[in-house]
Amino acid sequence: MNLSTLPKIKTRSAKRLGRGHGSGKVKTSGRGTKGQKAREKVSLKFAGSSLQASWLKRLPLIRGKGKNKSLHEKPTEVNVKYLNLLKPESEVTLETLHAAKVIGDQVSKVKILGDGELKVALTVKLPCSKGAAKKIAKAGGKVA
Repeated sequence: MNLSTLPKIKTRSAKRLGRGHGSGKVKTSGRGTKGQKAREKVSLKFAGSSLQASWLKRLPLIRGKGKNKSLHEKPTEVNVKYLNLLKPESEVTLETLHAAKVIGDQVSKVKILGDGELKVALTVKLPCSKGAAKKIAKAGGKVA
């Protein structure tokens, strides 16, 4: 293998800030020390005003609070091809998906994605992607 023959990588991965001692970014999590960009959840629209400078300095620095956003519940993805298990002209809700064993009993959020083909006309009352909505309409159903 030669370094000059490696494929070019166009995208650079984002810095993973605030991920503990093993990341190599200890204490200030790669944000430098103090200042506006070191504070938690503050957009830069407040820059340049002397009235808000003292307010800004009273905000907490980001050191761990709110860094574990992956703990928030994300919707379970259900592809259109699994909706063929349902009866024609029926409504697609969380209850009908539970009854048809498409999703488990613990699932509380669902989003319909557009992988596969739909052969049954259904009325979907759940969030859908644009591709899924097109396939549902093409099969004779509708998204409510």
